[in-house]
Amino acid sequence: MTRGVTISRADVGRVPDVARLFDAYRSFFAGRSTLDRCTEFLRDRLTADESVVFVADADDGAVGFAQLYPLWSSWYCERIWFLSDLYVAEPARKVGAGSLLIEAVKAFAAATSASSVMVELPRAEPHLERFYARLGFVKDDVFELARYKG
Repeated sequence: MTRGVTISRADVGRVPDVARLFDAYRSFFAGRSTLDRCTEFLRDRLTADESVVFVADADDGAVGFAQLYPLWSSWYCERIWFLSDLYVAEPARKVGAGSLLIEAVKAFAAATSASSVMVELPRAEPHLERFYARLGFVKDDVFELARYKG
């Protein structure tokens, strides 16, 4: 099922590959397409070591990515990773690339002694709750998140 798909941690040299996918992701979910801005944003995050990006490659190059941001829990006094972005290009869906990216994220969280990985689930994409549940994610039994949008 996942034959031919490999996962690696992206460095700044992979920004052009990931930016193309990041732009498609933002177009799909947020209705925004700005390849130059995506390239700049990713380059800045990776250069400053402010995010961690995993990329899925197949025979024809980069087909998906996952991006994490570091958080700390004062409540638990532990590291948490926030899984902000997961995207797999349409032609590469249903071959396991998304699952492999999440498995890489989980392994990275364990390797960095994180207590958990948090992910936001868009209400417009209910299938994602089932996807993440299959990979071991559960709803938090302590917190329901709210946000201020100023």
